[in-house]
Amino acid sequence: MADHIALEGVQHGEGYSIASVEELGEGPGFRKVRSALGVTAFGVNAIVLPAGAETGFHYHDVQQELYFVHRGTIEIVFGDGAAFTLTPGSLARVDAPVARKICNVSSQDALYICVGGDGGYVGRDGRLPDGEQRMHDAGGSGA
Repeated sequence: MADHIALEGVQHGEGYSIASVEELGEGPGFRKVRSALGVTAFGVNAIVLPAGAETGFHYHDVQQELYFVHRGTIEIVFGDGAAFTLTPGSLARVDAPVARKICNVSSQDALYICVGGDGGYVGRDGRLPDGEQRMHDAGGSGA
């Protein structure tokens, strides 16, 4: 049986780090997940956007981004005028040169995670330690 450790602040172990988004900052703005947890393979931030606020348009030179909505309802608007409403659990992938902005269309702070990177998919390189059994894949091939 594993030892359970109460989450308080950023916890570092041998080869891992754990934190709560709330522990990474207060008020609106960026929560620097990458630097707080020591992520080196990709960029990642949590963003708290107040009700009615928007980010303004931006794009990137090389990094593709993935947005995940954790709390609230946001609208993602693209440079071509297309707009989509994203609710908790929604995902959006945006290629680097595509202009986009995020608008919080809910009456509460929205919290979304943005992961960015360049360099491609690694593939399935997971391995099971001795004595472990594979968990059934939910919903497909995992590719």
